[in-house]
Amino acid sequence: MLKIQRNPNVMWREESDALADAQVGLDRGDDIEEVGTAVLFSGGAMLSINLLGTEIWKLCDGRNMDGIVKELFEQFDVQEEVLRADVQAFLEDLLKKGFITHEE
Repeated sequence: MLKIQRNPNVMWREESDALADAQVGLDRGDDIEEVGTAVLFSGGAMLSINLLGTEIWKLCDGRNMDGIVKELFEQFDVQEEVLRADVQAFLEDLLKKGFITHEE
């Protein structure tokens, strides 16, 4: 299975205040999908990502898709099929934009 790596040319930072706000909202059961908790920068492009996106991004360290989903499944209260679909869609978008690469 393909290993997923962050593109080393991408700069990124977590937004600590937004991350704390998102965690509080998550604990309350709020919809936090639109809360940006990290920002990615590459080639003049900027991408703000939410809590799930941030956690996916951090796991793009050579793991494969199954490894990422397994790790996230332990952190989030969601059906595995829904999580897998969300992770797949997000990774496809990151790949298309050049933020991640796949390795054998």
